[in-house]
Amino acid sequence: MAKLIKEIQAADYRKEVLNQPRVVVDFYSTECPPCEALAAKYEALSEIYGKDIPFVKIFRQGNRELATELDITGSPTVLFYENGKIVGDKLTGGIKRSDLMKNLDTLLTESEKTITHAKIKAYETETDVVILGGGPAGLTAGLYLAQAHVKTILVDTALPGGYVATTHLVSNYPGFIEPLPGMMLSHYMSEQAKANGVEFRAAVEVNNVDLKNKTVTIDGVETIKAKKIVIATGSRPRPLGLPGEKEYGGNGISYCATCDAKYFQDKEVVVIGGGNSAIEETFFIAKFAKKITIVHQFDHFQANMVAQEKLKKLENVEILLEHEPREFKKYGTMDMGVVVEELKSGKRKEVRTNGIFVFVGFLPNIEAFNGKLALDKWGYLNTNDEMETSLEGVYAVGDVKTKAYRQITTAVADGTIAAIAISKNI
Repeated sequence: MAKLIKEIQAADYRKEVLNQPRVVVDFYSTECPPCEALAAKYEALSEIYGKDIPFVKIFRQGNRELATELDITGSPTVLFYENGKIVGDKLTGGIKRSDLMKNLDTLLTESEKTITHAKIKAYETETDVVILGGGPAGLTAGLYLAQAHVKTILVDTALPGGYVATTHLVSNYPGFIEPLPGMMLSHYMSEQAKANGVEFRAAVEVNNVDLKNKTVTIDGVETIKAKKIVIATGSRPRPLGLPGEKEYGGNGISYCATCDAKYFQDKEVVVIGGGNSAIEETFFIAKFAKKITIVHQFDHFQANMVAQEKLKKLENVEILLEHEPREFKKYGTMDMGVVVEELKSGKRKEVRTNGIFVFVGFLPNIEAFNGKLALDKWGYLNTNDEMETSLEGVYAVGDVKTKAYRQITTAVADGTIAAIAISKNI
């Protein structure tokens, strides 16, 4: 632990926190990947801000009563205090350096802030390979590279695991007889990569990616110089682009059943979509909602037959085939409306519901590359058989690249191929 960070117990809380003019406190846990991701940022910022603002850590698992009293339900949780009162944002989960700095700055005077920011120095880190993205493809590439003694740094704007971490259950990944929570599969993969020597830069902001010169700048301070780059940035849920979608996203409209289904206990929801994701996520939502209405544009589902047969057994599901949504409305808390059109007749009606889940496919995360790589007609990255893109030394793996099928198993296969190819040529 850095010399400017002080670890305390609940008994010291009043003296070291409440009786100080200003202080920042990190409530952390052990065996906690988000806590590990925060630790390096917290330590680095303590060297910059620590002479003006005391940096404190409290072991949450050993101080449960205090954590409960402060309504701390997740690790890590960072709180900012001024004259004994909590101020600013309550930061939790994948905490970014910029959010820490924003709140620390509010505790300083303008002159103190100027002096403090002058201490921030940019620096460079050299490595053999930098991987952009910590989903199954990126983690597998990292694992193989590290085992081949290729120095590898994995950069992720979120926490390692990728979209799989938000999946309720994974039932078709080899080696697991019983369905495995997506979060746990992601955790096992990231811990295995870490144990084999992959360095992580998690929950960071990527400021610049220079593919030609193989550099990546993160958090405004660190520039990573590599010999090869692996793009494993994955994809994100495709929006429908309908009126009301942007306004009510995260406020009545969700793209993640694992994240939000629990809030709809004994409520009614609408699911938009009919592919594997839509139907698989419906099973999870059905554990909570009393009624689900599925809206799908075709006259049959595109999900696999096993999922379709399972869907038929759900008694709380109503299906509107050959219907498309046209507009989303919000009337109040958990009071939504979906205007749907019957495609054959053109007639429209409104379905009132408590919440809406949208599962209509994905878009590749390629914005950071500024059109410098060849794409297919759907906007995914083209690669050769060794996963190399149109730019020498730049590889693409997983859901961000052109491929017939996007599954966890195909993602890890991509990561394997790219890593082996790089290991032989570096």
